[in-house]
Amino acid sequence: QVQLVESGGGLVQPGGSLRLSCAASRSTFTILGMGWYRQAPGKERELVAYITIGANTMYGDSVKGRFTISRDNAKDTVALSMHRLKPEDTAVYYCNAWGGAVVDGRYEHDYWGQGTQVTVSS
Repeated sequence: QVQLVESGGGLVQPGGSLRLSCAASRSTFTILGMGWYRQAPGKERELVAYITIGANTMYGDSVKGRFTISRDNAKDTVALSMHRLKPEDTAVYYCNAWGGAVVDGRYEHDYWGQGTQVTVSS
């Protein structure tokens, strides 16, 4: 069983910066990718960014140019550097990790963190 530990959430003013981190523990499989999703009240969960062990990245349109995702494969950690934050970025941010074998088009392992609150407000 993999545990995803998130940190870095909090309150920040518009235009400010925040850095989220997520660390995977108890991994018994190869983590192929890690990323962040977020969910704001009244909205569906959406992709923020992800990064694979091959360094392929993907960003949600709303955060491109403002957020940067990075990873340390050896440590199974992922970080999200958020800049020029907007009130619209307010959401619960969830760390996600996946890997293992692919069965019927789905990864054998797919884990989620508990979520960390990011609030952008003046």
